[in-house]
Order: sequence, then C-alpha cells, then structure tokens
Amino acid sequence: MTSQPPFGPPQQPYSPGPQQSGSTWGGQPMDAAQAAAMGGQQGQVMVTIGDIVCTNTSVITPSGQAPIGSVVWSYTDMSRTNRGIPTWAIVCTVIFFFFCLLGLLFLLAKEERTEGSVQVVVQGPGFLHQVQLPVGSVLQIQDYAARVNYARSLSASASGY
Repeated sequence: MTSQPPFGPPQQPYSPGPQQSGSTWGGQPMDAAQAAAMGGQQGQVMVTIGDIVCTNTSVITPSGQAPIGSVVWSYTDMSRTNRGIPTWAIVCTVIFFFFCLLGLLFLLAKEERTEGSVQVVVQGPGFLHQVQLPVGSVLQIQDYAARVNYARSLSASASGY
C-alpha cells in the first residue's frame, strides 16, 4: 500500500461542470493534469486545488498565472450537513412494530448527509480566478480547507510576511 502526500490529488477526481468563458488556456479547456504539466515548467508543483496549481514560484490557472507572493486566497464553505433518520430505519420500524414494540428503537438510528460545494478564489494584481468544487463529505471540506491554508502559507512565505 502506497502512502499519498498530504496535499496530493483528492481521492475522487474532480470533474468540472460546464466550461465558462475565461476557463480556457489558449482557447482549449484545461484540466488539472494539464495545469500540473505546465506547472512542471514553472517549478515544483506544491498543491492543486481543483484547476488551480501552485508551484513554488507561481499560481497557474486556466485564467492565467501570477507570482505566488502577489495573490490573496479566499475560501467559502457553501455546504450543509443534514442529520436525519435513514429510510432503512423507517422500514424496519414499520415491519418490527407489528411483531414486537422493540421496532421503535430503529427510529434512534441517525445518518448525516453532506452536500453542496466550496468556493476558492485566488486574486492578484490584474488576476482573478474562482473555482467551485462539489463536496460529498466533511472530509472533502476539510481537505480543501487544508489545501487553501497551505497555499496561503506558500503565498505568505513568498511575499516575505
């Protein structure tokens, strides 16, 4: 079993939605793998966030690139987690209620569902790119937050703060 670096690609690959204007590189849509390949020309790839690639010297996006020390990062969590009784518990309650009153214990079962997205914005002088990443678990939200915080630390160390 191989270990993955802490800020490597996510377990589930990100598939971007419909391409918007400005999300192309040379007129062609660019995915994270192409950006990573281009990042290899600029320096070592440190972290990827959706279609944003951070090297040790620059930030590369489909909208363009900027020096990593001149950008500001913004992270917005637009997800929600609902807690409720799963369908299987309701079915088991109805079935076992007729046989014994212990079927009501199935109503104590709870499950959490996370849905929504997170938004990452990178902005610099004459440069702006945003990406909205779908999430399906709390772990994905924490992973993207950690990636953005790491990118912020790269920007801060490059700018001398």
